[in-house]
Order: sequence, then C-alpha cells, then structure tokens
Amino acid sequence: MLKKLLNYYPNSILFSNRPENPSDQYYIFYHKAENEWIGIMRSTVNEMELNLLKSLFTLIETETKNNSSQARKWYEFLLSDGPEPIQKNESDYRFIQFHLHNNDTNPAEIEAALTGFFSEEAIIVWESRVKGIVIEENNKISLTEEELISMSETLESDLYVKISFFIGKPYPFSNRLPFLFSKESDFFTFGLAQIKDINIFTYERVFPAYIAYHLPEELTKKVNTEILELFLHDTELFSTIKIFLENNLNASMTAKKLYIHRNTLQYRIDKFSERTGINLKDFYGAFTVFLAALIFEYQQK
Repeated sequence: MLKKLLNYYPNSILFSNRPENPSDQYYIFYHKAENEWIGIMRSTVNEMELNLLKSLFTLIETETKNNSSQARKWYEFLLSDGPEPIQKNESDYRFIQFHLHNNDTNPAEIEAALTGFFSEEAIIVWESRVKGIVIEENNKISLTEEELISMSETLESDLYVKISFFIGKPYPFSNRLPFLFSKESDFFTFGLAQIKDINIFTYERVFPAYIAYHLPEELTKKVNTEILELFLHDTELFSTIKIFLENNLNASMTAKKLYIHRNTLQYRIDKFSERTGINLKDFYGAFTVFLAALIFEYQQK
C-alpha cells in the first residue's frame, strides 16, 4: 500500500527498515501490515492529507535537531513565501545548490556525506529527492570551487552518485534573498539542461551560454560566418578553440585536457588565426570567438 503513495508523492522514499536519523523535512510513516516505512516531504502534504495519512499509518515522531528545524524555516522562506527564518544580522549567506543525477539515492545518506564536507553549521534544505541547497554563512564558508570538484569526485567514486553543484554569490541577509536565490536556481536549471561537459556551475560559467542560447535570430545571423563555417568543416578545431578559451588561454592546461602535445595545440591555434584573422590573445577577439563557438554549439543541437 505504501508503494502506491509513491505515485502521489514522487519525492517520497520507501524504506525496508526504520530509517536512522531521517531529515526533519520528511514525515515518516510506518505500515505495520507490510512492515515498511515511508518518508514524505512535509512541504508536499497539506493538513487534510496529513490527518488522512495519520489515520491509515503510524506517524513516527522524530527528534528535531536545530539544523533540521532551521532547514524547514529556510525552505518556507526561499520557496514558499514564508517568514524570515532568522533575525536580521550582518552576515552574508551563500547558497550552494546541488542536483543528484541518480533517482535511487538515499537523501539521508547524501546529507550525511555533505555534512562531513561542509562546516557543521551549514544548513541543508531539500527541494526534492534529487535537488537541494546548502546554506552557508559568509564567515563559515568552507569549500572552494576546487574542493567542490574534489568532493563531487569522491561522492561519485565512494557512493556511486553523480552530483552537480551551483556555487552562488554571498548576499547580505534581506527579504530579497528568495528573489536572488530564484535567479540562481534558474541559471542552475539552464546549465544542467544545456551545458553537458561540467558539473560545477557558477553565474560566470553559465551566463555567456545563457546569452548565446537566447539571442534573437537576427543577431545570430550577424555572427562571423567564416568562424561558423570553419567550425562546421573542422569540428576538431572547434573543440580545441573552445576548450582553449574556457581554460583562460592556458596552453598547458588545454593540451592536457585534449591529450595532445603543446606544439599540436599551437599549430591548431595558428591555423585558426590564419583562417579568420582573429588574434585569440586579444580580449575582444577571444570574446567574439567564444560567443560564436557557443552559438555554433547550439545550432548543431
């Protein structure tokens, strides 16, 4: 019977054993006849449904931890037009969004792993079974972009979980935080859908692709056709130039990522410059070519 609830509450979790240390963002119900437990996100259950569920199943009372209680308040504030979760203070807050690419993961296990990497004061808010937010105060921000990359690799190797992150900007606490978070959430959603070769996203990484994707047709037609035709007839050159620009014109790093010798890389760069007359070491030249590369990529899709 509990399995049928999965159709009505798609972000719920079914357990064969009583869950240990479940997130406070879930109601835990027990069905004695089937000896099964289910966790249903509190945000998806209204009062009438809760009373009905309590009449059918046993509601398991869980100990509320301070962080879990705060997580619920932040969820309501950021996503449900709820009241401010804390008293106003001088701290900045950073939102690190995460997305799990596996649908069969255990949120409690993932939350425990994330807690081990971030500071103990970080608050983890679940939007759904596969998407959540790590909320950090500015003076307790613990991980750099490089460390997040390392963490994602560790989770994938140890827990077989592929995870992507969006690193938000620090913002002072105000009632504008839900709006600012919503903007970052939109960029993260876009990045997940349109940028396939990375798993750590930032505003700076996503915004150029966002612009290229939303350019009106009359503007895309003004892109240098020589660049697009060159990319079309030499996809290897396209990949080389795009990766070179994405790596800040760092030849060593680009050659390493492409598994080619630096001389081979320089030959391809020289070939591109000779064919187009554009110097990639000039900021405006690099910007123009990178925008053209993004537009070309979307046209091929």
